[in-house]
Amino acid sequence: MTSAPTVTIRSDSFDPSQTAQSVLCLEVGRDRFRFLVQNALQQVCYLEDYTFPSLLTDRPLVGLLPDVIRGHSVLSAGNWQEIRVGVNSSSFTFVPQPLFRKEYASSYLTLMRGSTLPAHEFAQAHLHEAEGFLSVFNLEHPVADYFAETYPLQPLTFIHQTGSLIQATAALARHSLLSQQVWLYFEDEFVTIIYRQNRQLRYCNRFGYKNASDLTYYVLYVLDEQQIKADEVHIALYGEITPFADTYSALSRFLPNLTFGRAPQPMTLTAEFDELPEHRYLSLYGLSLLNE
Repeated sequence: MTSAPTVTIRSDSFDPSQTAQSVLCLEVGRDRFRFLVQNALQQVCYLEDYTFPSLLTDRPLVGLLPDVIRGHSVLSAGNWQEIRVGVNSSSFTFVPQPLFRKEYASSYLTLMRGSTLPAHEFAQAHLHEAEGFLSVFNLEHPVADYFAETYPLQPLTFIHQTGSLIQATAALARHSLLSQQVWLYFEDEFVTIIYRQNRQLRYCNRFGYKNASDLTYYVLYVLDEQQIKADEVHIALYGEITPFADTYSALSRFLPNLTFGRAPQPMTLTAEFDELPEHRYLSLYGLSLLNE
């Protein structure tokens, strides 16, 4: 196994000695690790993406991360203004803020999963104050402990990947004149579907699919349940999808208003990102907008 990134984009303006004025955004999943740096001007100036195929190693992700972070000129540069960790874990749910009780966090997940959390996991919650609810998700103790030990005494926030997407779509909706918008985010044979009406979140869920037919069924089912007209709604595509993908061809047969999304404002990308499709890293970009 190597710890070389599959994608690296770095601005010449980035200075590792200025981490105290910069935000470090990390995203971890079963086989993935990626990060970006946002400078004091809210510019994303550095991004790297790593993939660790599970078929090629039995080591858990937390066992691979030291190989990446140790000695890395950015990740081990020093203290940061803030560190945000997006977690692509298997279980999540949303609880209205007035009904949330911290002591019942694991019970919310148990009710959603139909089973209790294993001993190596716990329930983590993140407040989406502008939305009026908390997202509750499973987080592995080794992952939380690793980042706490790697970045001691630094501001550290954990949020589920869907929470980051919710933050990103809120920013996108604020800069749109459309009253109804749907976003589809693709990654690892999963699609996250988010729907906003008049900028308010109305729906968010994630589905696994094995082929383009399954994907099309799930998307059309959600639109029907939400009483959305498929031939009228604007749908923005993000993540692992291209105009040449079978999934795109299948969706376009039923959804005439498909577009590939743009990066959310007020976040900006330095000129070095011009060749990177703007729709690719929405969940990572969403981490840079948590305080918006």
